[in-house]
Amino acid sequence: MADRVALIDYGAGNLHSVHNALKASGAGNVAVTDDPATVRAADRIVLPGVGAFAACMNGLSAIPGMIDALEARVQGDKVPFLGICVGMQLLAERGLEHGTHAGLGWIAGEVRAMDATPAIKVPHMGWNDVRPSDRAPLIVPGEAYFLHSYHFAAANAADVAAVTDHGGAVTAAVARDNILGVQFHPEKSQAYGLDLLRRFLDWTVS
Repeated sequence: MADRVALIDYGAGNLHSVHNALKASGAGNVAVTDDPATVRAADRIVLPGVGAFAACMNGLSAIPGMIDALEARVQGDKVPFLGICVGMQLLAERGLEHGTHAGLGWIAGEVRAMDATPAIKVPHMGWNDVRPSDRAPLIVPGEAYFLHSYHFAAANAADVAAVTDHGGAVTAAVARDNILGVQFHPEKSQAYGLDLLRRFLDWTVS
């Protein structure tokens, strides 16, 4: 686990908790960074995210060269990538929170509001089951901590790596090739989350 891990600082993530969780999972070299050059040199990249889709995307876009660096390293060089919560949602083509806003467009689909009912509370907050698909890299069955009001509606079922239940199936993770995004918070999911981060740090993308 001697790889250089870039934890992206764009003003939209609980960086301290994610950094500590990565270190507790065995990461030896974690750089909390808003420097595109550091991202281009990283062996693994983590994009956290807390808050509204548009604000997070605007924060990422406001760092000169950051999206280009991410695309070069993740889509071009195929280094392992992990998006967490809104960091996962930004992988979509668009988000529908307070208007329509473009995302990174790495995985087809859009981020929509969850439907609240008298029996189903929104935000979806607390511990819930994670049920991986047969194709899910790194994801195993278990319980993780969720906190979100919007969900990733993937255009292709093959990109859904795991689901949870909150008034019906809700995307818990998306994946394609070297890209993994999780709606839950590994840094708040105790042993389950640390085990996921450990597998991410060991991940060899074929």
